[in-house]
Amino acid sequence: MFQFQGYTLDIVRGSLLTADREVELRPKSFEVLRYLVENAGRLVTKDEIIKSVWPNVVVTDESLTRCVSEVRQAIGDDHQTVIKTIPRRGYRFAALVSQLAANATAAVQPAVPMAEPAPISSDVGQQSNPRAGDRPSIAVLAFVNLGGDPQQDYFSDGITEDIITELSRFSELMVMARNSTFQYKGKPADVRQIGRELGVRYVLEGSVRRDGDRVRITAQLIDAVTGAHRWAERYDRPVSNVFAVQDEVTRAIVTVLAVYVNKAELERTRLKPAASWEAYDYYLRGAEAYFASIRERAPNSEARRLLEKSLTIDSGYARAYAMLARTWIRTFWDPIDTDYLDSACVDRAFELARKAVQLDESLPQAHFQLGMALLLKRQHDEAVAEFDRTFALNPNYTDYQFGNGLALAGQSARAIEVLQENMRLDPFGLPSRLCYLGQAFYLLGRYAQAVPPLRECASRLPLQWNSFVFLAATYAQLGQFDEAKTAVANALRLHPAVTIEKLNRAWPYSNVKDAVHLADGLRKAGLPER
Repeated sequence: MFQFQGYTLDIVRGSLLTADREVELRPKSFEVLRYLVENAGRLVTKDEIIKSVWPNVVVTDESLTRCVSEVRQAIGDDHQTVIKTIPRRGYRFAALVSQLAANATAAVQPAVPMAEPAPISSDVGQQSNPRAGDRPSIAVLAFVNLGGDPQQDYFSDGITEDIITELSRFSELMVMARNSTFQYKGKPADVRQIGRELGVRYVLEGSVRRDGDRVRITAQLIDAVTGAHRWAERYDRPVSNVFAVQDEVTRAIVTVLAVYVNKAELERTRLKPAASWEAYDYYLRGAEAYFASIRERAPNSEARRLLEKSLTIDSGYARAYAMLARTWIRTFWDPIDTDYLDSACVDRAFELARKAVQLDESLPQAHFQLGMALLLKRQHDEAVAEFDRTFALNPNYTDYQFGNGLALAGQSARAIEVLQENMRLDPFGLPSRLCYLGQAFYLLGRYAQAVPPLRECASRLPLQWNSFVFLAATYAQLGQFDEAKTAVANALRLHPAVTIEKLNRAWPYSNVKDAVHLADGLRKAGLPER
């Protein structure tokens, strides 16, 4: 706990206080202030702050500048006498700082009423995005499987993911993505620390116990700043009613966090359940098998079998159609599968995604998969229209493939914005997105900015050949031909058959200049033509 110029910075509670009130700060702005105060009196570089506040995330200086500006406004530092800017180097916290005992300011802690939400703030970890605004922010932790059988984790994980999906449809809520919240699975949960790390005000945690044809789900909503419990409930129902339980949990949270959400939007977000919980069960297993195949660099066959089983039980299950379409898109793109670059895969994905949209027009992932299939069919305008429809249905829908799709559709600048938004909502997401971020920078001719994310992707995913392809082209355009040749060698080691001609077939750029631009860089780097 620290004091400076009439302000108290309470690290434990995550609060900035004056004598009579709490000063609202977004979580990342609070962390920037915290770092400056803890290092008062010395120059701290921009890189230092970024590494501390945004670990393992690629951000621009603009994110830091915005946070510093918000901190200055919060503490009335209009003339920059407290936080001094050291040109081209960083910042120095110039005010006198004193450290207090943890209980020294108990008398001035503002009470937080339990009957209504605490003041709301949200995090903007990347560039400013008008869709984010000052919405309440929440992280849904992986619900604990209390059944004792690890083979049943897919069920509790699937229920958690569905709650995340349903909550994220509300434009008034900022919801962290599954990849980031599942980083804490199986670990002791310090809710306040999680709140600081993810930049959210609220955390939902719970458990699932499945016993035969019944399921018990518990959930509790916690204020991540104060640690106070806002809401808790237990549901003991037949497994066949699991969709109703998810809906009840979602509605309860929305009521607590955003009571102003109108009834029409509440109705719009109701999940269309499968006709049978068995179909839902197979869908969850198929989705888990799909992502496991990516992690293990294996074909999609098991995921496809499970999803097809789901559709055998319920032929009208839109979500299963959408996920099945995704497996065929991956098959077309991934050389690990024997059907690599077979146009029949694209046709199959298109039909499945179109069926999903026909069954459920309000399902965002159905429109997204249809957009990806249209992209591979080189119907770029129609693909972008489906992407826009996805965002319209769910402003929080986050998938790193969006960035790839937009870059292929000739919208690289927008791709960068979408990928940076993805990193904000999903700070622990798949490193693959760094490759697509590098691709977008490359296509815009911003080679120096392309190198860091591409190198980080290659480091974190050494078996992914795509990042080495873009690294090779980028280094060649920068005139760093030794590095370019090394990147080509790595790409060929991982994908011996890769050529410029095959990449032109696999990556359907709408702008011919983009395809020519990439081919030029790869030719300079020494990648084979055919």
